[in-house]
Amino acid sequence: MIIKNKLFYLLPWALAAALTARADDAIAAPKIPRFSIDYLDRSVSPATNFYEFANGQWLKDNPVPADKSRWGGFTQLAERNWFAIHEILVDTATAKAPVHSPRRQVGDFFVAAMNTNRIEQLGLKPIQADLNRIEHVKSVDGLFALLAELHAAGVSGMFGVGFGPDDKNSSIYAMELGQGGLSLPDRDYYLKENFAEVRTKYHEHLEKMFSLLGEKPAAAKAHADTVLEVETELAKAGRSRVELRDANKNYNRFLTAELLEKYPALPWPVYFKASQISVPPYAIVGQPEFFTSLNQLVRERPFADWKVYLRWHLLHGSASFLPAVFERENFAFFGKTLSGQPEQEPRWKRAAHVVDGSIGEALGQLYVEKCFPPEARARMLELVNNLKAVYRDRLAAVPWMTETTRTKALAKFDRFTQKIGHPDKFRDYSSIKIQPDDFLGNIRRCEQFESRREIARIGQAVDRTEWHMTPETVNAYYNPSQNEIVFPAGILQPPFFEVTLDDAVNYGGIGVVIGHEMTHGFDDQGRKFDGDGNLHDWWSEADAKAFDARAQKLVNEFNGFEALPGLHVNGQLTLGENLADLGGVSIAYEALQRALAKDPSKRKTIDGFTPEQRFFLSFAQVWRINIREAEAKRLVTVDPHSPGKFRANGTLMNIPEFLDVFNIPPGTPMWRESELRAKVW
Repeated sequence: MIIKNKLFYLLPWALAAALTARADDAIAAPKIPRFSIDYLDRSVSPATNFYEFANGQWLKDNPVPADKSRWGGFTQLAERNWFAIHEILVDTATAKAPVHSPRRQVGDFFVAAMNTNRIEQLGLKPIQADLNRIEHVKSVDGLFALLAELHAAGVSGMFGVGFGPDDKNSSIYAMELGQGGLSLPDRDYYLKENFAEVRTKYHEHLEKMFSLLGEKPAAAKAHADTVLEVETELAKAGRSRVELRDANKNYNRFLTAELLEKYPALPWPVYFKASQISVPPYAIVGQPEFFTSLNQLVRERPFADWKVYLRWHLLHGSASFLPAVFERENFAFFGKTLSGQPEQEPRWKRAAHVVDGSIGEALGQLYVEKCFPPEARARMLELVNNLKAVYRDRLAAVPWMTETTRTKALAKFDRFTQKIGHPDKFRDYSSIKIQPDDFLGNIRRCEQFESRREIARIGQAVDRTEWHMTPETVNAYYNPSQNEIVFPAGILQPPFFEVTLDDAVNYGGIGVVIGHEMTHGFDDQGRKFDGDGNLHDWWSEADAKAFDARAQKLVNEFNGFEALPGLHVNGQLTLGENLADLGGVSIAYEALQRALAKDPSKRKTIDGFTPEQRFFLSFAQVWRINIREAEAKRLVTVDPHSPGKFRANGTLMNIPEFLDVFNIPPGTPMWRESELRAKVW
């Protein structure tokens, strides 16, 4: 994926509550999700549907578990990681670690999350002070002051605010303002007819939640109406997911004085002061027209509506951490309705997600000690260097690029850096007060810690050692502002990477991931950033047109894929990831060929398949997935990644080597005419 710019002793009663909240602490180790020819469905021809051929038996044998909305290679690996993390959490909850140490903070946080008796006893007390403040706010200035404090505590509303490297001056941090304020996954959920039923159920959910706050039915209905109306207006003002992908159009530099002049109904000085932000010299406004509409809405809508709206966002942002009646209703809509998930995950796992999201590098430090040996890092660096060598040679020889642009592309590539496994220095959370009896308080204090940390950096030099994923995360990313590729320890395991298996399988798994992240540096948006991480147009007009013509073939291809009856993949939304998949497979395949040429003894048939065939099987098996219909619909709407089936088949249909090694004949479903195939890098 591409990233753009988050003295107390454990009392015996608290520990008992933590470890007896559920009877599911003794869990079985999940199966290792490694590559296997047992997943194949040999009744399906590779020429008809390669994804089904590579995964058909696995798809039949692995229905989505009741506590999941999807189940695939990624989620299987994540389950293995959560199993290891569960052991860490239980151990830290019972250990007597020094105060403020990572082990103690993780343990106390987990104890608080598992102490359901304490959560029930507290009721609404953790958010009551904020509810009272919303009730008594008297002016727009007061509203924005309160909004700033809620933003800092992790409660969303009205618009988004962030702090990251300035896209056009990547050496310093800047403040970024963008559209936001919605509760549903995307503006389409508010505006398109095919989500009408979801909107009806959302309104019912709003009514139920307001009723749980103690409102009478008539008031709850009226307030549900208000929230849906306000959020619909915000949705209308926002850009589509495709429009949000355009790096240039979403960079608009405003001096602070210009913010005040252009949006006079929005009291920015009040917001900055309450956020403890010294008035910044400028801000990057992603979507100026959104703030024009917000300015008008603040001016025209009754002030009472904004109080209702903010009360909802406070409740919505806290519901998962309040007594069970709130948590159950929150899951009933956001889990069951939006993703089709019948049951919640066990409480310990929900708690683990929160710890990961709050003090993730403290947990990650313990995870690395347990699960990521130094030799894995060394082997991964070797693979990265092998892929780099191939990619650089491709850039030096690609026939459609002019020499002027090629020179700049090579200069950018030579400045690529990589991070593998985990930070060399983990973040210090020791100043955060983590209490074993204050679950929501812990979450809010962690959010405030992170907010203060980021605000203090405005105008300061960028920390190039910082990570934007925790070590336990099953993912990887390219960061355009730092021109770096990053691979957390969590993904460096089967089905992506396994030392005991042959090179073909590893190059088809983690090798493709490496090539994928490198390609993000030269996808339709990543290519707009130079080697220093700055956004500017360094391509010649001819080269840009040549690139766009090749990329358009992928847009056309993926637009034709039907994820659900009548619901097609959005080829423009998914273009960056599809380009990265295409580049990743092509680069990794050549890297495998070089490895086999260097050591011919590795070129052997295993289980009836050549190394080349095992490479493509490994790639296809990474994307195996069963998914619930509601979740599939949600992802096609919001996710820049194509569904797994099309990431496998759609990519391979463009790879001549795949067509050759599996003898795919013209006219079959997996065959794509040469003039329609996309080849960029």
